Amino acid sequence: MGPMTAYYLAVDGGNSKTDVLLGTVHGDVLGFVRGPATSPHTLGLNGTVELLAELVRTVRAEAGVVPAASIELAAVYLAGADLPVEVTRLQQAISARRWTRETIVDNDCFALLRAGTSRADAVAVVCGAGSNCVGRAADGRAARFVALGPISGDWGGGHDLAAHTLRLAARGEDGRGTPTGLSAAVAGHFGRATVEEVSIALHLGELSMTRIRELTPLLFEVATAGDAVAVGLIRRQAHEVVVQHRVAATRLGLREAPHTLVLGGGVLRARHPVLHRLVVAGVRRQAPRVEISVPESPPALGAGLLALDALGSSPAAKERLRAEMTSASPTRAVPAMAIEKAG
Repeated sequence: MGPMTAYYLAVDGGNSKTDVLLGTVHGDVLGFVRGPATSPHTLGLNGTVELLAELVRTVRAEAGVVPAASIELAAVYLAGADLPVEVTRLQQAISARRWTRETIVDNDCFALLRAGTSRADAVAVVCGAGSNCVGRAADGRAARFVALGPISGDWGGGHDLAAHTLRLAARGEDGRGTPTGLSAAVAGHFGRATVEEVSIALHLGELSMTRIRELTPLLFEVATAGDAVAVGLIRRQAHEVVVQHRVAATRLGLREAPHTLVLGGGVLRARHPVLHRLVVAGVRRQAPRVEISVPESPPALGAGLLALDALGSSPAAKERLRAEMTSASPTRAVPAMAIEKAG
């Protein structure tokens, strides 16, 4: 690239990973790296910025010689950037690092939204480790939720599904709940004879509590076999996705209007037959003119497109970025233990 080329940084930081790319206003991707989660709810403000700093250093090294003065914009979209005060604090802290001339910060759901559609009227629901929803309208209005977890009424995502899978398996085994194939599946997954043994092993520290998260795929396997209890839990998740869309679309006046619903996060992106069918049917009942998008490209594409939008890049540049990100694979960067150091 010539000396007048302008560059940008784009960040998509979720609850399970963070992607950072460095690109040009022409749509070229020069560097693309992936590291651990950077949610300030987990790492705190300082820990988040330190981990981002390491990822930015890594992506700049991967990209080669890129003059700092020519990096125009950092478009940073993070899980945990929920309240206006959180967005402001993150923007101030990131801007103070002077990685770029200008910094935009917002919630990572907006990166997913942009990755899934260029339509001005749209809603995005992310269901990954957790769950959240945002929407936008052509007139500039936005819809969003407080999204502070259980204290703000949130439910859903892989962590909640896994925890409820274990609970239903235990209750199905000991008689307090409905008998379910989840009981044998959970016990077998952990190499124990019963769910009771699993619970005791978790309590005594013989099994790490973090391993409960492994149960989400198991839930879908058992549900696919027709287990009523497993299907019931997936119905609850589908209902939550449908309700999030309904509320956001209603706030923006989109229920009867053409608009796009973008579904993202590992749980929804997998298109599990039971969950996907329930979500699609529920959403179309309440918004018959909705178009549903499940983007294959990573949400980092959306962060990059939002950067190009802000920089006034051409439609051809955006198509080039989309084409490059369709086949791009991120370089793994920053070991997981860096979370402890940063926090």
